[in-house]
Amino acid sequence: MDMLWNGWGDPARATSLPDTVTGLLRELLGVKPRDTASVHLAEIDIPPSPLDDAAHRALLAAVGDRDDRVRRDAETRVRHTRGKSTPDLLRIREGDVTDTPAAVVLPESHDEVLAVLRACAGHRLPVVPFGGGTSVVGGLAPGRTDAFVALDLRHMNRLLDLDPVSRTATLQPGLRAPEAEALLAEHGYTLGHFPQSYEWATIGGFAATRSSGQASAGYGRFDEMVLALTLATPEGTLDTGRAPRSAAGPDLRQLVLGSEGAFGVITSVTVRVRPVPRVRRYEGWRFSSFAEGTAALRRLAQDGPRPTVLRLSDETETLIGLAQPDAIGTALEQSAGCLAVVGFEGTEEDTAHRREGAAAVLREAGGTFAGEEPGERWAHGRYSAPYLRDSLLDAGALAETLETATYWSRVPALYTAVRDALTATLTEAGTPPLVMCHISHVYENGASLYFTVVSAQGDDAVAHWTRAKHAANEAILAAGGTITHHHGVGTDHRDWYVREAGPLGVEALRAVKRRLDPDGLLNPGVLLPSD
Repeated sequence: MDMLWNGWGDPARATSLPDTVTGLLRELLGVKPRDTASVHLAEIDIPPSPLDDAAHRALLAAVGDRDDRVRRDAETRVRHTRGKSTPDLLRIREGDVTDTPAAVVLPESHDEVLAVLRACAGHRLPVVPFGGGTSVVGGLAPGRTDAFVALDLRHMNRLLDLDPVSRTATLQPGLRAPEAEALLAEHGYTLGHFPQSYEWATIGGFAATRSSGQASAGYGRFDEMVLALTLATPEGTLDTGRAPRSAAGPDLRQLVLGSEGAFGVITSVTVRVRPVPRVRRYEGWRFSSFAEGTAALRRLAQDGPRPTVLRLSDETETLIGLAQPDAIGTALEQSAGCLAVVGFEGTEEDTAHRREGAAAVLREAGGTFAGEEPGERWAHGRYSAPYLRDSLLDAGALAETLETATYWSRVPALYTAVRDALTATLTEAGTPPLVMCHISHVYENGASLYFTVVSAQGDDAVAHWTRAKHAANEAILAAGGTITHHHGVGTDHRDWYVREAGPLGVEALRAVKRRLDPDGLLNPGVLLPSD
């Protein structure tokens, strides 16, 4: 099943906002209903594919001369236009198809990917790798206005190898996360990677963006799971990783991880896997303030026992109930403070031991046990937030997220700086926002902050959000945060990533790109500015 072309996920799961939320949007934020409805797919006027006959024949030859593997029809091209950020959705709902590919190519193997890249190089066609289409940072919109090819990896969706002795699995990049989990579960294993995009994102996308799942406190980030990668480039194949750890020079895996299709196309990923947990327990804890809750999470992250899931909503997010998106608005009458969701997965004995130890730490740090219901509700609805965003857009609200990370000592200042930047910019534009935040991932040395912003759309919603996002990006760098913790760089963060990496770092990456992609055809303008 394809994702909704002008929104998130499964169209059957779209929901309308409860009256409490609609009233809040109107009374608190001045949100007005949209003047016009979104266009229908059949109404979009998309020009014929600009792909010339010679390039079409070359692409067909690369995938075995199968017409169904090189698609130029309007609907397929629209469904591969940009990603799923709020600006992406606002533009496609208006019928803006300026970033539509000339063709969508669907290879089945590493060798076919190599052949496609050679064909594209021969015809000067840029290539945008396409997995689940879930990018929220402009990662699927190349910085070129001429014809380009979307390389859809959905047919590369197999479990290639499972090593139960070493507990490793080799997966193809087009596997969606639920498919990967199902294949691994047949052998008693799990990857343990559950980001909010889980239902639609792919293994290759996780690697290309250094994804971080909601259970990262226990399972780690995706880049920590990767043991080996195979990369197809216009110049040939790059194989990285032949042991779990090595002192044989710089780790080339780290060069591929986070490269966002700018250096090549990931065609296989070897990851470590773990036994499927026998027990899963999620619960809620309340703290009187975000500062108090942050201190408690730091204690667990640094001294343990560390839960599998550990996240903390600030006062505003807790009040609105965004920690439980499937029940948005129902928390308005609950007690004030901040809600922490704490989860444990593993064996019965290990789970009970960690749960008891964590409870002692949380109580000593000022936490109050709120029972299992808040945690279980979060677990049940943890993939619902993108559907809620669609409903907010339908209602005429602007709704978007951004994230960052820093060291524990800088968390308070970074939190304040980003909130203030968003609030000031949107208020000055006449649309005072609701700014919410939670700590989404924790480490021994720091944490990630994940912000959600809701306001009226203003006269030009895309330009409106762009100004606010730029202000937040500036605040992040000034406060010592990283420009992205897990969403990736794409085009939205590229200019700030260049500043974060520094001139020499950027030139080193450019040198890598020139060697692997001498014509600059791989996802141009993404990650690094085009030459």
